Parts: sequence; structure tokens; C-alpha cells
Amino acid sequence: MKRVKILHTADVHLDSPLHSLMIKEENLQETVKTATRSAFKKIVDTALSEEVAALLISGDLFDGDQLSAKIVVFVIAQFTRLQDAGIQVFYIKGNHDAKNTLTDITEFPENVHIFGGRGGRQQIRNSDIWIHGVSFNKKQVPESLLPKFCKPEPDAINIAMLHTSLARSGGHDTYAPCSVSELAGMGFDYWALGHIHKRQVHSEAPWIVMPGIPQGRDIGEEGPKSATLITIDGKDISVSEILTSAAEFIKVPVKVDGIKNDEELSRRIKDVLSNCCKDLTSEAGVIRLNINGKTERYWQILRNQDYWRETIIKQARETDCLYIETTRFDDLEEKTEGTTNTTSAIMELGNLMDKICLEPAFISRLREILDDVAIEIPSERRSRLIPDGSTTEKLVQTLLKAGATAIFAAMKKKEE
Repeated sequence: MKRVKILHTADVHLDSPLHSLMIKEENLQETVKTATRSAFKKIVDTALSEEVAALLISGDLFDGDQLSAKIVVFVIAQFTRLQDAGIQVFYIKGNHDAKNTLTDITEFPENVHIFGGRGGRQQIRNSDIWIHGVSFNKKQVPESLLPKFCKPEPDAINIAMLHTSLARSGGHDTYAPCSVSELAGMGFDYWALGHIHKRQVHSEAPWIVMPGIPQGRDIGEEGPKSATLITIDGKDISVSEILTSAAEFIKVPVKVDGIKNDEELSRRIKDVLSNCCKDLTSEAGVIRLNINGKTERYWQILRNQDYWRETIIKQARETDCLYIETTRFDDLEEKTEGTTNTTSAIMELGNLMDKICLEPAFISRLREILDDVAIEIPSERRSRLIPDGSTTEKLVQTLLKAGATAIFAAMKKKEE
């Protein structure tokens, strides 16, 4: 059999919004809005440039039940590009697109095969490669789908497509559960998985690959994202990673140890952002900057947080590729030499604020204020910011600590 290439992706979540609430840059807003489409277009571009025989989409091509006409037209256009090049598309539905009726009534190009909930198999043209797949036929599939797979074709390369949480992977709902050992015992040469958004190669004999999400959507999905290129040469199979993300989320620490003045801090931040820009593999980087370390300028930095946030936004904008999601000062610590110069009055205020923050009535009032503010936030964003009661309590404590620290920092200025 001649050498054959196949591209494997999953969890594209077309038109799913990137979840950062803090992005205000106009230039970035358009990049963010179209990021999932850009990533899918890169996947198609790669399929064409690598002259693959097939594109495998292992679930969640779409993000939900409702599809706009615009996104349907976009997908058909991309599939048509592949059809014109003689590239087949094999697609299984996952938990997000299981009930997408438009995928049932839309007339996709002839090169697209969507597997049903009962499972099935298809042969790649002019090859001894068989693609097996089972789609979700409902949003929640708590049972294993392995019994629905056909037996592998003898004397051929067999690739199986499955959307699965495996053995309850952390951070993901349990769908179509199974173990790596169960997959390995099925007799397939390559498992093209989907559902878990972090790339992982679970096995190489046989290959069991979770390609990860091709475009991260928030800081929890940080770093460059990719698809997987499969190369089949006779009976030998190898895989490689193909970068796809249009924008990547990055956590960037800036150490303040040894900083003596504002000029030094500004220069250090600029150097960190410059290095981050050089290492960037996507078109844009969405940065969560964390000012951390021990410094004698602890109170000055905290007092001037707004100034530093604006300075950092300006420095990032000058790179033409980095944008600030947020800047945090949570891990900043005070470096003290010998005895403190803090006056007894300020120390007394600090102790008083600590006691107030523990008062049940004060906490209850802050919780009421937070509830009033939350009502004004759109429901989708509110559910992400405050998903449950424990998150509310944690946010209340965070706000209490931040407010007390801000007041204390302002009072410290009086003694300088």
C-alpha cells in the first residue's frame, strides 16, 4: 500500500465564544470572534497542503443545537474545498452536536460521511484503510459505545473514531466511558478520539490519540493548540502535531524581586512581554499577567495597580500581537528588612479591618451586594463567573481581602 496521510481533529466548537470577559481591544475582538473558524480553516489548509486522503472529525464540530446559516455556509465551503481536492471527510457527532438537526437536513458535499448512532464503517478510496465510527444520538451517553463497533477488517489498516471521556478524565463530564486497555484490546490500529480538550497520546501500540481542542477558548485551555497528522506507510503508522490556533491564552509571570523603582519594573515587564512575543506560535496571544515575588515596593505597587494595568496594556499593544486579558497582583509579597516603620495607628486599622472581614453581618451584606451586581450580568457570563454557592463564597472572601489591602495600601502612603 502506498503512503497515505490522514488528518485527525475534534472539539472544533465552531462559533463557540472565547470565554474571556476582560478583552476590550478592538483589534483582538475580531480575532477572538472568528478564532474557531480560523482554526478550522487552518485544518483544511493543512489537509490540502499535506495532500491527505481524509479528514477525521471526532465529535463536536459544532458547539450546540442551533446553527446559523452563516456557519453552515462556512462549513460547506470548507468541505467543498476538500472535495475539489479528492479528500474524504469522516465525522462523528459528540455531546455538543448530537441533536444538531441541520446536520441531518443540510446537503453536505458527497465527500462527507457522517456516522450514525448505530455505528458503521467506510473505506478510504483506493486504499486498504477502513474508518469505523459511532456518533452520539443524544447529548448524554453514560454507557460505553464500544459494543456498537464493527470488527476490524482483516489484513487492512483499521481506524476507529470515538467521542469519549475515557475513564472520567478530570474537568469533563462522563460520556461513552471506556478504558485505554479496553480500546487497545479491540484490534484497531488507531483510535481517533475526541471530547477531552487537552492533547494526549495514550498509547502507540495501538495508537490511541486525543488530539485536543484546535482553538483554546479561555485561560484554562492555555497554550498553542493543534490537530494530529497520521502517516501510514504500509503497516507502519506515525503521528505528528500540526499547530492550528489563531489565538492562544498564556499565563505570564513577572518577578519583582530586586526591583528598586518604577523604571526597573516597567523595563522588566517590557522584556517579559517581548520574549513572550518571540515565543508565540499563534497569530495573537491573550495574556494573563501575574506580578509576583517579594519586594520592598510592595505597597507602592498595590497602591498603583490601575497605573500598572494601563502601562502593561500599552506595552502589550506595542507588540502588535499580545493583548492583556487581566493583570493580577495576588502573589505579590512584602519584603521587609528588620523592624517595620508602620505606625501604630495604621497597624490598628489593619487589625480592625481583619476583624470586620470576619463579621457575619458584614459578610452577609457584601453577599447581598454581589447578588445585586450579578443580576445585571448576562446569564451565560454569570454562570461562568459564579457557577455555584461555593464559588460565591470564595469570591466574597477574595473581594474582602482585596478591599482591605487597597485601603491599607492607601493608608501606608501617609507615612512615606
